[in-house]
Amino acid sequence: MGRPGLNRRHFLAAAGGLTVAGSFGFAALGTGADALASDAGTRVRYWNLFSGGDGYNMIAMLDAFREDNPGIDVKDSTLQWGSPFYTKLAMAAAGNRAPDLGVMHLGRVPGFSPGRLLDPWDVELLAKYGVREADFNPTLWKRAVVDGKLYALPLDIHVQLCFYRKDVLKKAGLLGADGRMVSPTSTDEWFAMLKEARAATKKGLQTIGLWLNDQNFQWWFFVAFYTQLGGTWFDDAKTEVAFDTDKATQVLEFLRRHITDGYANPGFGGGAGAEQFVNGSPFVWEGNWSVPVFDSAKIDYGAVPLPPVFGKQATHAESHSFVLPHQAGRGGATNDGAHRLAAYVVKHARQWAAGGHIPAYTPTLSTAEYKKLQPQNEYVSAMDHQATEPKVWFAGSTGILAQRVGPLVVSSTMGSAGPDAAARRMKSMLGQLLATKNPMDGLTAAQGGAAA
Repeated sequence: MGRPGLNRRHFLAAAGGLTVAGSFGFAALGTGADALASDAGTRVRYWNLFSGGDGYNMIAMLDAFREDNPGIDVKDSTLQWGSPFYTKLAMAAAGNRAPDLGVMHLGRVPGFSPGRLLDPWDVELLAKYGVREADFNPTLWKRAVVDGKLYALPLDIHVQLCFYRKDVLKKAGLLGADGRMVSPTSTDEWFAMLKEARAATKKGLQTIGLWLNDQNFQWWFFVAFYTQLGGTWFDDAKTEVAFDTDKATQVLEFLRRHITDGYANPGFGGGAGAEQFVNGSPFVWEGNWSVPVFDSAKIDYGAVPLPPVFGKQATHAESHSFVLPHQAGRGGATNDGAHRLAAYVVKHARQWAAGGHIPAYTPTLSTAEYKKLQPQNEYVSAMDHQATEPKVWFAGSTGILAQRVGPLVVSSTMGSAGPDAAARRMKSMLGQLLATKNPMDGLTAAQGGAAA
């Protein structure tokens, strides 16, 4: 993944390489689909970054909306995931060419210059379509508010999970009476579990997959366990670094120990951990988006939030959220349609849960239909103990924070740097980033200034 700070040439390359996804039966929305929907009185242009299984689930929800709202033509475009998506969205908003509705990771919202590149939601209009603050986890809703205004409407949270093979853990005596994984309450208990699981594992397989050399996953794991320890990042005013290097060192030592004690094999990097899991490895730490993958493999498995080894429940969480990219003349029927569409998808996210995500709309979580989903019903509690990145402009999925600090976590996990030295470098980097001005607070790349 590249850093978000891309120049104009990169912007144009990203724009030229975008792909468009449409409904089943349409070749590509934005071409032939427009004519088919020409009778609609209102058109809503919607940009998202969903591909694969998420893309198909989103398409299904959009198709349902179209059927229930024939007067609204939804023109949806799927752009390249990651930095290219955000840079193109920033250029469009700055140049008054923005779509009517977009999707962002919630952690990226503070850096997207709310009020300049994003318009606030009309909460009364959302309420008209059945979506209210009371329908969301309070912590999640608060993250979407900037300067007292709602700038993001959460669709879900997606979390890092501990996937486990029930067949292997049963053999190792690590399943409870409910048939689920026994939860450790300390690092010693966790490594004792890994020892028992290793004894029950087929030869040639590692005990746990951890994406050891991936800066994003290692950063996400760090955020979870640092939060379990009660670690802080900055003072309330966001003017001073409050990073605790002692707690950070504890987390880095914990991650490193998986390799030094022989439970994780550096030779199985990247997605190899998931492959090993399918082949019989007892554990793998993966995002909840792996649920459809493991379901299709037809293995006997479960999934729980990352283990509370430091005595407190906390697992890394991000959120896909709907946003309103800035439009100089936002309002009228199109803006109403954007609110109606976002509210509809949020309220009908049972389809979205099939991809492993936890719907943000809490009434969905209490339905009998959702409670029957496995393993989703094992980790739905993650909604109540989210470990998130600090609310600063350089944080969020694929953001600068992960790009700068993630490699430092990897250097410790892989052994090229000591945990204590890596922790000190992390604190220094946080100081450098805090002293750096958000380029989107001034001119954007679309206006001839710094790249977004």
